[in-house]
Amino acid sequence: MSDQEKLPLSLFGLSAEQITDALHLNKKFQGKQIFEWLVKGALSFEEMTNLSKSLREDLSAKMPSTASSKVIETQVDDHATKLAVELYDGNVIECVLLTDKNDRKTACLSSQVGCAMGCKFCRTATMGMIRNLSAEEIIEQYVHLTKLGPITHIVFMGMGEPMNNMEKVLRAIHYFHAENTYNISLRRITISTCGIVPGINKLAETGLPIKLAISLVSADNPTRSHVMPVNDAYGLDKLRRALLHYQNKGGKRFTLEYCMLSGVNVDEKAANKLASFTQNLDAVVNLIPWNPAAELPWTTPTTQEMNKFCAFLDDFNVKYTRRYTKGRDINGACGQLATKSISDYELYNDVNDDTE
Repeated sequence: MSDQEKLPLSLFGLSAEQITDALHLNKKFQGKQIFEWLVKGALSFEEMTNLSKSLREDLSAKMPSTASSKVIETQVDDHATKLAVELYDGNVIECVLLTDKNDRKTACLSSQVGCAMGCKFCRTATMGMIRNLSAEEIIEQYVHLTKLGPITHIVFMGMGEPMNNMEKVLRAIHYFHAENTYNISLRRITISTCGIVPGINKLAETGLPIKLAISLVSADNPTRSHVMPVNDAYGLDKLRRALLHYQNKGGKRFTLEYCMLSGVNVDEKAANKLASFTQNLDAVVNLIPWNPAAELPWTTPTTQEMNKFCAFLDDFNVKYTRRYTKGRDINGACGQLATKSISDYELYNDVNDDTE
């Protein structure tokens, strides 16, 4: 194949017209047929049975897979399935399918390989920042997860800080929302951020009714800076102003994610500061018990600690919900995603193959 005929790494995220051009197809309807198969999750041309056999063989020889990534490990518990996905360059990311009591399925997607934000309670931070994901790589996570069942909601709460890869995240969201792809309502898509103020302001200006979640953890500046270095750049006053701006621009009620750390942010003083921070904000606080990670020094609060903290919040009239963790048993819960090296996954799969 000549340099001019080089094919893209992935066809996901392309329009029918772009597919026609990328594959150098002679007929436009072939690009439309391939686009429709991709939306159905086809990962090879051999699956596209309404293409001629000769075209399937020709395209397969040039491009064995329509995706640039592949699933290399699957872990399952009662409420979550976690996939380890190997990217074209050998890096590995994780994504999770969460199932609620009504059997509705939410795709939890990653936006980066690793993360630069350094939140001290999060396993992903131990990886450091490796690179941003392309829109195609974000879309492919969703495609891999659709093999497990129909998806109704999407949350960008996986590996990475979505607002540090905003262009690619928004491109993927527009693809998910398109009527001729998955037609996911924007109100069923959530972007979670550790508090990147410029990103919050940018999202406010788009006018898109995407849901917003902010990892708050503490409403006390010294405490938040200790566990979340982003607070040094965007302190609580700046964050609160950005949230008020988002709210005034028509943003829907947002969520303040509050990771509960025993002995750190679950006393009466913490509750009082949280009440002050949420005043005049149309927000609900989502209380999340810290999900254990062996390499991190924190402790999950006891049930008694959590109940007492909730009583303080009741006294201060703070709106909150309590999250009951899903995916913890497979390290697929909030703050637990962190991939091993590809060699470790290969060893894991070799062992599994030997025991079948």
